[in-house]
Formats: sequence, structure tokens, C-alpha cells
Amino acid sequence: QVQLVESGGGSVQAGGSLTLSCATSGITYSTNCMAWFRQAPGKEREGVAALDSDGMITYADSVKGRFTISQDNAKNTLYLQMNSLKPDDTATYYCAAANAVYCSDFYGMDWWGKGTLVTISS
Repeated sequence: QVQLVESGGGSVQAGGSLTLSCATSGITYSTNCMAWFRQAPGKEREGVAALDSDGMITYADSVKGRFTISQDNAKNTLYLQMNSLKPDDTATYYCAAANAVYCSDFYGMDWWGKGTLVTISS
């Protein structure tokens, strides 16, 4: 059974940093790609960062140079390090996984966490 549980959300000021974690079970990183999504109030859900099974990483243009996606196989955990945060980064962030090796197009995710709220104040 696949389970994804996000943590690490909170409230920080613009320019600050925050790291999100996604504890996983039932996921094999060699065959399951993973990604982070976010949804702000009144906006569409958008892909933020994707980590393919071959190690290729894709970032949304809005977060390039500021966010870093990574994984720790030993801890079965996916991370999203967020730096230089902006008010526009305020959203609920979701961890997702797919029964596929590529998530770079942010389509076809099969499993989702319940989300963790990130609020950036000015």
C-alpha cells in the first residue's frame, strides 16, 4: 500500500527558507517518479518540482534557482528545500508519486499526500 505524508509546512517571512518532507511507504524510487505540487487559494494546482527515477529533475520556472528536490532512500523520504521564499509561494504543498519512471510533465500522478500548508508573509 502506498502512503505519502507531508510535513514541514509553516509560516515564514519573505526571503526565508523552509524544508518540506514527504515520508513514503510502498514506493520504489527506481521505478516510481515523485513530484511536489502546490495549490494556492483560488488558483490551479501546479507542478513545482519532479524527480524522475533516472535522477532527472524538473522545476517550474517560478521556482528555478530557489527550490531543490531530493530524496533519501534510506529514510524513504522526499524533500523540497525552499529558499528565498516569496509571498507567491504561499500554497498548500502536496507530495505525489506515479507508477511511472518519469514525472517531468507533472501528469498522471497516481498517489497523493494530504498536503502541508506554507504561508509566506511580506
